[in-house]
Amino acid sequence: MSNLVAIVGRPNVGKSTLFNRLLERREAIVDSVSGVTRDRHYGKSDWNGVEFTVIDTGGYEINTEDIFQGEISKQVQLAIDEATSVIFMLNVQEGLTDTDYEIFEKLRRANKKVYVTINKVDSSRDELPATEFYQLGIDKYYTLSSATGSGTGELLDDLVNDFPTNEYKDPFEDLPKITIAGRPNVGKSTLTNALLDAERNIVTDIAGTTRDSIKTLYNKFGHEFVLVDTAGMRRKAKVSEDLEFYSVMRAVRSIEYSDVVIIMIDASQGWESQDMNIFGLAQKNRKGVVILVNKWDLVEDKQTNTMKDYEAKIKDKIGYFTDIPVLFISALNKQRILKAVEVAMAVYEVRKKKIKTSKLNEIMLPIFEKTPPPALKGKYVKIKYCVQLPTPSPQFVFFCNLPQYVKEAYKRFTENQLRKQFGFTGVPIEIYFRQK
Repeated sequence: MSNLVAIVGRPNVGKSTLFNRLLERREAIVDSVSGVTRDRHYGKSDWNGVEFTVIDTGGYEINTEDIFQGEISKQVQLAIDEATSVIFMLNVQEGLTDTDYEIFEKLRRANKKVYVTINKVDSSRDELPATEFYQLGIDKYYTLSSATGSGTGELLDDLVNDFPTNEYKDPFEDLPKITIAGRPNVGKSTLTNALLDAERNIVTDIAGTTRDSIKTLYNKFGHEFVLVDTAGMRRKAKVSEDLEFYSVMRAVRSIEYSDVVIIMIDASQGWESQDMNIFGLAQKNRKGVVILVNKWDLVEDKQTNTMKDYEAKIKDKIGYFTDIPVLFISALNKQRILKAVEVAMAVYEVRKKKIKTSKLNEIMLPIFEKTPPPALKGKYVKIKYCVQLPTPSPQFVFFCNLPQYVKEAYKRFTENQLRKQFGFTGVPIEIYFRQK
């Protein structure tokens, strides 16, 4: 197991800023508003050739009316329990608070190596006020500015020197990435927790509870992949806050870097325009797609054909690419959620499928001879050869004498034949006609 370093502290002391600096990229959302981070957030860092995992946590508070605080505190405790060592971050501008004392006592009881770190020490004149933190009964603390990076070197030198091992294994390396996307409050985090059988992500009835894209390793029932829970995605016109804008951008980026996108919708709301936008984003980036209709247990007056009719309505709105699995689940009651995993992994395998060139030509060329492209201006298109490109998703090139005369309708026909003959359920197919 590699070394895990948890960053804990009150809200708005600079934890996510330090997290991003250690990862050398803007992975966590940073804003002047306190309480931006809610769930645990993981990333890989290294210092002087030593690699380790960093955990960003939500801000810990006491005596607050924030309805999320109870769940945030659980996430912080889980991070502490999981970590090899802890960076306890404080803010020199605000000094010691009762909450700081409570967090430090929690860390004492956890019996972990703790690095007391005073943030926002932007100049030498801030060094003297930092001496106040000796009241915690500590022998040493570190002063730094996570915004500029000054002072981080000494902290990281001691941190990596104290690691029990220098071995690092990235738990996400070379694994399939499956992203759960959808509008706010459709049950994405509930599904993640149900699949993991743990309270990995915070769940409430309030739309927008998840603000970042949270990666988790799934390894059960013979399947292993990276499960990504994303923030709810609303239409641009309804995104009014910077926080939500960045949340949506993180969700978009998660889709772009995934292999399969699970689009989750609420059974009571149906397939709406924003679902179509998410579907279009997945299709544009050539990702595998699975549609989950959640909260199916709440639908009343279900008849024999209710599922088929519901599925038909979705596919009628989607357009031409309708060869997509549609499953009806209840994340809360864990109904058919393992089937959703099996289908998503099946789509992942299909997306990697490679057809031998000889087999492709053996099956497709007779189809083209029997049903050639329509003649145009007295010109006849002759398709002579075809090959699958060595790309992450299925892409095919068909060589012919007059590629400019092959119209969109015949490309659709070709795609349908490929799906019929070779089975590419849930995966977009790209087709190109080129000059022989």
